Amino acid sequence: MKQKTALIIGIAGQDGSYLAEFLLSKNYRVVGLMLNSIVLSSSLIAHLANKIAITYGDLLDMGSIMETIRSYQPDEIYNLAAQSSPGDSWRLAIETAEITGVGAQRVYEAVRCVKPDCRIYQASSSEMFGTPTMVPQNEHTPFEPVNPYGAAKLYAHSMAQIYSKSYNLFIACGILFNHESPRRGINFLTQKVAYGAACIKLGILNSPDLNEQGEPIVKNGTIALGNLDAKRDWGFAGDYVEAMWMMLQHKTPGTYVIGTGEIRTVRQLCEEAFHGVGLDWKKHVVADQRFIRLTETGTTVADATKAKSELGWSPRTSFADLVKMMVEHQINRIKKQQN
Repeated sequence: MKQKTALIIGIAGQDGSYLAEFLLSKNYRVVGLMLNSIVLSSSLIAHLANKIAITYGDLLDMGSIMETIRSYQPDEIYNLAAQSSPGDSWRLAIETAEITGVGAQRVYEAVRCVKPDCRIYQASSSEMFGTPTMVPQNEHTPFEPVNPYGAAKLYAHSMAQIYSKSYNLFIACGILFNHESPRRGINFLTQKVAYGAACIKLGILNSPDLNEQGEPIVKNGTIALGNLDAKRDWGFAGDYVEAMWMMLQHKTPGTYVIGTGEIRTVRQLCEEAFHGVGLDWKKHVVADQRFIRLTETGTTVADATKAKSELGWSPRTSFADLVKMMVEHQINRIKKQQN
């Protein structure tokens, strides 16, 4: 049987690195497209450097996308590239639209022109739901994005369906709910909490890593966070990339909601992280208005019934295990930096 080739656009991110590992375990030839500003040796895929092919390009550059597809002739493309922070999308609204929205359309158009039999996975997002009136959310829940990131993702999602129907392309969309891991960027809430718990446990009362205000994430032994009552469905990224692959093995393209179906508040996240290192989170976490989003998304929790019934997918990693994994990773990282 011929070895399949997969092109991962955005391979250097959290999801891209886990997906690359998963596809290599399935004996794929893995090609990664990433920005030339990323240093491979210090990236999340440094350990895979001799197992994958890397090419440089940009979702803003149609030519680089077409040339990559023409050169490597992929059987599957996973478009994971985006300006990936809903919070930052206000500051980078135009860039978010160009990269996250129109950039995805460039991928569809390139496939249509160069290799129309290639299957595409498009990373959609629960941010498209905004402040949903239906809880939990499934594939039929109306979209009402409340930030530029969600709006850009919805454009990419809508164009995926249009290209799929109009040009008979195989484009599957995964509406992924919040998914985290030790590889999550330090600017994301879950990683901030894990890092903060680790620092305080190790006696670091003013951390070297900074938040988006340019202040230490841990300042005088406390972490400043936004809305502690915000509710999210958090899962493990390593579980979710398997769902991406399953979508492209299905006989027909579709849209699938991917999440755990369990809802937790930011308070519960803090409690889990600090309890794991023997600390009382209430003594170390403060609510700070500066970190509340301009428009807060509503209660988002996944109903992944369709993914379970059609793909046979379900999450394996518990919330407690996920948080423990992230805190332990930060403790080990800090100890290495100290040595």
